[in-house]
Order: sequence, then structure tokens, then C-alpha cells
Amino acid sequence: MAINYQERIPNNVDLGNDRALQRALEHWQPRFLDWWQELGPEGFQSADVYLRTATSVDAAGWATFGKVKMPDYRWGIFLADHEQDRMIGFGDEFGKPAWQRVPGEHRSTLRRLIVTQGDTEPASVEQQRRLGLTCPSLYDLRNLFQVNVEEGRHFWAMVYLLHAYFGRDGREEAEELLHRHSGDVDNPRILGTFNEPIDDWLSFFMFTYFTDRDGKYQLMSLAESAFDPLARTCRFMLTEESHHMFVGETGVTRIIRRALEKMDELKSDDPELLRKHGVIDLPTLQRYVNFWFSSSLDLFGSEQSSNAANYFASGLKGRPDEPRFEDHNCTDTVEFMDVPDGNGGITSAEVPTRNAINEVTRDGYIRDCMVGVTRWNRAVKRAGHDFELTLPSRRFRRSIGNWSGAPTDPEGNLISRDAYERGLDEWLPSEADRAYVRSLMKQVIEPGKMAGWIAPPDRGINNQPVDYEYVELH
Repeated sequence: MAINYQERIPNNVDLGNDRALQRALEHWQPRFLDWWQELGPEGFQSADVYLRTATSVDAAGWATFGKVKMPDYRWGIFLADHEQDRMIGFGDEFGKPAWQRVPGEHRSTLRRLIVTQGDTEPASVEQQRRLGLTCPSLYDLRNLFQVNVEEGRHFWAMVYLLHAYFGRDGREEAEELLHRHSGDVDNPRILGTFNEPIDDWLSFFMFTYFTDRDGKYQLMSLAESAFDPLARTCRFMLTEESHHMFVGETGVTRIIRRALEKMDELKSDDPELLRKHGVIDLPTLQRYVNFWFSSSLDLFGSEQSSNAANYFASGLKGRPDEPRFEDHNCTDTVEFMDVPDGNGGITSAEVPTRNAINEVTRDGYIRDCMVGVTRWNRAVKRAGHDFELTLPSRRFRRSIGNWSGAPTDPEGNLISRDAYERGLDEWLPSEADRAYVRSLMKQVIEPGKMAGWIAPPDRGINNQPVDYEYVELH
């Protein structure tokens, strides 16, 4: 389905034939633009940025590249192609036709799922709004802005669903999405990770690697939904989401590469010496991994969840890649998981699969995270060093679920509360770590030049050279 770019709101949902909906969204649009100007990328609204813009929803050849000012970016509403005779793929409704309208009994639950997903999209833009002022290169600056405008479009996707299918309640929720702000004391974003400050590029790369990967798994789960407009919306969003994780993985790769170059030059892996020479040492990198990975784990929810069971049973939210599972009902199966035994030890619990859906999804996420970590370690090993980055245990620093508040070390061993509190400065970025990383954040905007703490990318964007002027600031 081609996207109609002649409309005030580009779309492939035939918006022009629903005048009431079109008017409602056109009423919301100026408020979105006000939000973008106020809380979008600071200091760059008049810059010409080499951006990718969706022009169709085909899996291949779906985007064009060109320079555009971000406030003029053609945000819009794009759903993956309608699948004829699509059937519900899991739960009690398995094998029945997918819903084109919202069933009354699921109205409030579906709305809550859409609002929660929608709330994360503008939140990350708000978290990252000042990063351009300390960009390590024009290449990185452009990638930041590409992530930002696509999160803005994903915001539009959820707002469309609220307006189109939830009446006055949906319109009110869409307004509320503009009133909550990341880190706001009175009106914070719904999920804790999206209120964390991102004031350095190492945090940005960690966020796009770990937290956007959580977003991928949430979208994959919603892409299985019996509510077909939601499923189609999320399937297209996943096409764009892969770039966000690419930015994270390659960003960390380039930080590691620069550190390894300096370690070889100095013939030392001493963190203090490396810091004196302006690179990010690998132990500091590990502490940032510990922070962002553990923070992102909570986004999946509790290991044992009646809500997840109900979502699955009713067809609202499935498992990522649901067709790969053999059993789509999960009424008679169980999962085994470790839980605290209440006496300072660990025991195994048998949990019905439907109640363990969050944990099944988290399992896939952890395996996916390990792919990049393995690549990073391969680079370190090839350079002749024996340092190995690791993901902390899923038990570490949890605020939700079986391990909420349980004092463990990064390996997942239960320890005393005092030992845990003492260990946090060793395991997580200290204020000194954060201050050092922030001290490196100096803006570099000459085409082809890179900040000293990060290596150049292997290649440019869309066959452009690395030294292409990806953002025109004059």
C-alpha cells in the first residue's frame, strides 16, 4: 500500500474518507508540533538533516533519503498491508478471525496497552533532546535525529489507534501523552526507564541497544495481537526499530575499538591511564551495561503475571514470533523458574506457561542481547586482551517481580543487604564515572571528524561517505 503524501497527514489508512477522524487528528497535529519544538532535539530545528522517510510499507524499497528540516518531517500513519482472512494465532480465541474493531469486553485493556506503548515513544525523544549539543560527529548526530523522528512517528501510530478506535476516551489519552514528560516530578512517563536521564552518548548507545531492544520485543508481542490494526501498526514499526538497535550496537563497538587502539598504543589496560588519554575504559563500559540492561529487564514485567496470562488468553498480546511455538493454547504446560525461598536461598517454582509469558519473552530478549555482547567480546579477544563483557544476572537490581528488592551481586548470588549497598558503586556507574564520561562530551561537527573517544564507523549511511555532511548547520 503506497503512502499518500499529498495529505496534510501522510497515511495509508484512507484517512480522507473519514472526515471526523481526519479533523480530530488535524486538531491534535499542532499540539504535537508544539511538543516537538519544545521538547524535541534542542538547537537543531532549523538544520537540514539527511533523513530516511518511509514512502511505502513494503519490506523492501520502503524508504527514501533526503535532507529535510525536522519540524517539516512528514510524520504520518502507516500500517503494514492488510492480511486477507488473518486468524488469531494464540490463546482461547485461536483460529478465529482477527478483530477489525475493538471488542467491548477488551476495550479498557487494549487502550491501556496502546497508551503504555505510546508513552515510551515521545519519552525517549525527551530523554535525548540535548544530546545533539555534544555529538561526537555529524554521522552520529544524524543517527540521533533519525531515531528521534521515527520515535515521533511511532508516537503518531499509537495516537491514530486511540483516536480511530477508542472515541472520547482515546482522544483524552492522546492529549495526556503530550502532558506527561520524561523525568517530570509531577507528570512523569509511565515506565521508570523512560524517566532516566540520558545526558551522554554512552548512555544513548546503551539505551538504543538495550532499551530499544525491549521495545522490539514489546512490538513483536503486540504484532501478534488479535486486534488487527494494532498488529499491522506494530509490524511496520518493527521495520524502523532495527535501525535504532543498529545505532546502539555499532556505537558501543566503536567505543570499544577506540579503547583497544589506545590500549595497544599505551601497552596498558589501566583505566586511570586510559582516562588520562581520553577514552572510555572497558570496566566503565561494563558498569554501564549493568545499569541499562538491568533497568531494561524490568520493562517486561513480573515473571509470574496474571495480566500477561489474561492478555494471552484473550488474544490481546502474544509471544514474539508466536508461529514458531508448537503449542498456541498453553493451557496444560508449565515453565520452571528460580525464585527466592524466603530463607536466603533459591528454589525452583513451577509456573503455568500463560502466567510465565513475560519470562518467556524476557528469555528471548536476553538471548538477543547476548548476540551483540558476543561480538564486542570477539573484538576484544582479537585485539589480544582477556577482558570479557558480561550481562548481569536477570536477578540483579530488579524492582519488579520475583527478585524485586532482592540483594544479589551481578552473578545473581544472594548476598547481604549491606554487601549489596557497598557493591553498587563497583557494579554500576559511579558519579565519578558519569562525570568523566560527561567530560568527554564535546561537540564535533566538522564533516568526517570524530571525537577522540570513539572510532569512525565502518561505512556511511545509504552509500554516502563517512565524511558526508549529514547535517547542514549553516
